Amino acid sequence: QCNTGNLQCCQHTADASDPVTGLLLGLLGIVVEAVDGLIGISCSPISIVGLGSGSACNASPVCCENNTFTGLIVIGCVPINI
Repeated sequence: QCNTGNLQCCQHTADASDPVTGLLLGLLGIVVEAVDGLIGISCSPISIVGLGSGSACNASPVCCENNTFTGLIVIGCVPINI
């Protein structure tokens, strides 16, 4: 269940408080203090219909509040179980 944002399938996730992640976000102009949770990297949306059709996420399924760079980086993510 994803009450706060969109379901995403991300190839990688990183903690927003990680210094390396903070450096990457800083280079992209994202204010690090405003970011909570996980950062999703290289993500694509998951449709609810797609979950039952064998196209489920084989990487890291997360629920994210903000798709900042069209799937390259999504912020404010929490892991979900599908």
